[in-house]
Amino acid sequence: MNSILYSRANYLALFTIFYNLVEGSVSVWLGTADETLALFGFGADSFIEVISAIGVWHMLRRIKANAGETSDTFEQRALRITGSAFYVLSIGLLLTAAINLYSDHKPETTLWGFVISLISISFMWYLIHQKNKVGTALNSPAILADAACSRACVYLSLVLMISSIGYELTGIASLDAIGAILIAWLTFKEGREAFGKARGMSCSCNCSINRENLRLPQ
Repeated sequence: MNSILYSRANYLALFTIFYNLVEGSVSVWLGTADETLALFGFGADSFIEVISAIGVWHMLRRIKANAGETSDTFEQRALRITGSAFYVLSIGLLLTAAINLYSDHKPETTLWGFVISLISISFMWYLIHQKNKVGTALNSPAILADAACSRACVYLSLVLMISSIGYELTGIASLDAIGAILIAWLTFKEGREAFGKARGMSCSCNCSINRENLRLPQ
């Protein structure tokens, strides 16, 4: 039974990777074309989430191949790279948002930000539900932590949705920049959590990992 559940966990990790690659590519392209900073930042965040998901996927494969042996340092290194990338993204978004506020820059449209945020929320709720279900069945803090971190993506999507709707309804240029600033704040928190997990500490989304609960049967 556990092997079936871990296969399910592996599928969810791969689904997360490929979904974020597609979402990130589309969001960055449309964000650049429409000159909307919030959508561009959302897309860049998706690429960083891919690094985190690869860490979880690799961890599952290592545990299966080595019967629970977790001496490999890949996950810790991936978490540090992820955390650094989140920090860089946060700084870049804040600086660009400040420039846009100063120049009163207006995006061409934020309609696609609204559409993508709706799609993202739908897929993220699916992933959260499935990861919680598998994580609970396996009593796996790591998989439950991954579900909790997927919830952060819902918050990012909500910020994107609100700022996108706000601009389309009011035409206030600063709303796009404010949305980008809020995304920068959320990505900063994700970066801090990634470094916390790399140090083996609990983060705000309970991302601590108990390795003893991650053993696979032969």
